[in-house]
Amino acid sequence: MLTSWRELAEYMDQAATGTLAAVEAGTDVVMANSVAPYAHDIAEAFGLPVIGTHLQPVEPTSAHSPVLLGSTPLLGSARDLGAAGNEVIGKRVAAGPAPYDAPSARIRRELGLPRLSRQAAERRRRREKAPILHGISPTVLPRPSDWHRGLVMAGYWWPPEQPDWEPDAGLAGFLSEGSPPVFVGFGSGAAVEPGLVLDAAQMAGVRVVIQGGSVHTDSAISIGEVPHEWLFPRMAAVVHHAGSGTTAAGLRAGVPTVGVPVFTDQPLWASRVAALGAGPKPVPYRQLTAARLGAAIAEAVRTPSYASRAAAIAESIAREDGVAPVLAALWNL
Repeated sequence: MLTSWRELAEYMDQAATGTLAAVEAGTDVVMANSVAPYAHDIAEAFGLPVIGTHLQPVEPTSAHSPVLLGSTPLLGSARDLGAAGNEVIGKRVAAGPAPYDAPSARIRRELGLPRLSRQAAERRRRREKAPILHGISPTVLPRPSDWHRGLVMAGYWWPPEQPDWEPDAGLAGFLSEGSPPVFVGFGSGAAVEPGLVLDAAQMAGVRVVIQGGSVHTDSAISIGEVPHEWLFPRMAAVVHHAGSGTTAAGLRAGVPTVGVPVFTDQPLWASRVAALGAGPKPVPYRQLTAARLGAAIAEAVRTPSYASRAAAIAESIAREDGVAPVLAALWNL
């Protein structure tokens, strides 16, 4: 966990530098996500309006466990603590250290702003009921009733689609040669072990598409980057790290999901999938074995209720318009 913490801190320091460079290049408004509080500091220095646009629900609430429990070395993985426990620990986590504290402090020093801790800045925004839009489907995570009125669950924000994209001959041929396979990929935060995945797929009796490695057999193929909106609807199930965007893409596709969370917000999304009935209980990455993964995949593809619930969730998500609240917020600046 300490290694993950250091990696996150390094990434966020680079992101803070990039955010400052982007604003210096010219912009009219700054949009700050939940892991970029330094964007508020940069907007303050340049006298620009700022809108919170979060992909993670970091505001303390009794409704679910704190997101940052999944990346805090002292506290371990996120788990539901009950209404009272969620609220108390949520407030303590919000007041505790985070990987973006040092970048925020550095940015304020470099821009000549008064010293202000990230925690103090967040308390001020909370008192002022600053608006924050969340690119999260209320179907997947209902808006907590104890949030202040400025916190909006807008709906998912999708990346631009690639309507002209086509797969290479190897992937196209593999998909056409048998039953729908299972996708397995863990994003950039964790390595895929093709041997483990192949063993799990054999145990589950499924064909598999692996994002990573160099495998091509009658029952398995490795791929690089492929648009989720094209690939996922063609799968029998998807197995992934349960990042916010990948989870959204899997639910949008209407197929069962097996969450293999690594850190940060991933335990929350993996648990939400299971709670919604769209997939089995998560398998934490640190506990991943071929046997556990194989059992989870078999359960996902052979439990009809998972497929029906995933399809129903996809229909609900399709009726949502996450862009409308963003446009309204921009017009009201």
